[in-house]
Amino acid sequence: MFANNNLGVMNFAFPDVCKVPTPVGPIPLPFPNIAMSATHVPSVFNVLFGCGLAENLLTQGTVSNGDEPGLATGLISNIVVGPDRQVLGSIKMLVGGVFANRLTSLSLQNGMLPNTAGMSITPAQVRVILLG
Repeated sequence: MFANNNLGVMNFAFPDVCKVPTPVGPIPLPFPNIAMSATHVPSVFNVLFGCGLAENLLTQGTVSNGDEPGLATGLISNIVVGPDRQVLGSIKMLVGGVFANRLTSLSLQNGMLPNTAGMSITPAQVRVILLG
């Protein structure tokens, strides 16, 4: 799969169950959750993949969008528009001493205590391929 960098990888997760305020009380509803790698804080600044900073498992996401209608917060994380992080990467390629992120890697989204699990679904570059 293609290696992830900070130029436009989209992490997508569904369902992100959040509580929606109603007159009768909060109701849990599923929403899509999307996090873009352009908002990530990279941990390696000296490795470039396709003109973008390489991402590894220590790369921290800042925001994930899509669950804004659930203003009564997430069912598990109790936050809205929370951070995301990758939890599974290439086991054969290290970037900065840590496993590199790649397309289709598992991500946890909407909080450090995640509300949902998703994956990287769009490539930001198509030249560097991680096969392990």
